[in-house]
Amino acid sequence: MRTVRTIAELRAALAPARGGRIGFVPTMGALHEGHLSLLRAAREDNDTVVLSIFVNPTQFDQAADLAAYPRTEERDAELAASAGVDVLFAPDAAELYPAGFATTVRVAGSIVETLEGAHRGRAHFDGVATVVVKLLLSVLPDTAYFGAKDAQQVVVVRRVVADLDVPVRIAVRPTSRDDDGLARSSRNTRLSPDERSRAAAIPRVLTAIAAAVTAGDADAEALCARGLATLVEAGVAPEYLAVVDPDTLEPMRAVDRPALLVVAATVGATRLIDNVLLAPGGRR
Repeated sequence: MRTVRTIAELRAALAPARGGRIGFVPTMGALHEGHLSLLRAAREDNDTVVLSIFVNPTQFDQAADLAAYPRTEERDAELAASAGVDVLFAPDAAELYPAGFATTVRVAGSIVETLEGAHRGRAHFDGVATVVVKLLLSVLPDTAYFGAKDAQQVVVVRRVVADLDVPVRIAVRPTSRDDDGLARSSRNTRLSPDERSRAAAIPRVLTAIAAAVTAGDADAEALCARGLATLVEAGVAPEYLAVVDPDTLEPMRAVDRPALLVVAATVGATRLIDNVLLAPGGRR
């Protein structure tokens, strides 16, 4: 595995690979099994696999959250090499945002104004969209791999790629989960044993609502009300639990077609997000 720090080095490293298929997994590091599942998919599908590790400062709405984000590059490099990564791109902020940088990729509409956008501010998705475009244009992969856990981010990335005609396929892989159902996240390491136990209520609620929808319950408001009550009873502080259209993220009152159930909640001082697809009437 070759580690590069600059876009020029990255492009030089990938020049011999052009003509074959290049897969790309963008991350902020602190790799876990969820990231590794993306890397395995990229390895299976492509001739060359690129992993980026960059803690993007422009998508953090709180300086303390940015400072607390785990940085474990040495361990990450070992995991990446074992997963078959060919090129590790680990730039610093000055490489992606050099002096005089003055361009922002901004997406309009409800897909950035609701849910995470409402909580974190639209600047969060400005940061996400801008850095993703920078990374995609730096790597120029055939396929970029994202996890389904960050559902709103996936919707935004797909919109940006479509609108700007970026020549890359976006592959979305299923959410990776621990044995208790909790979606894998670097934030999970912040949970105490008691908080971890309480956090397991989040996937239980998602699973219960999905089962109810499959059984024929279509009242989104009532389903979410029951789910919110269950979360609170379990010692979880929900921020939102909503049924939305998977493509537009517009709220849905009735689950009469495939939908996305999204949740954000705090356990202790740790904020977690998750989602699950809903298939009414047993449809998949």
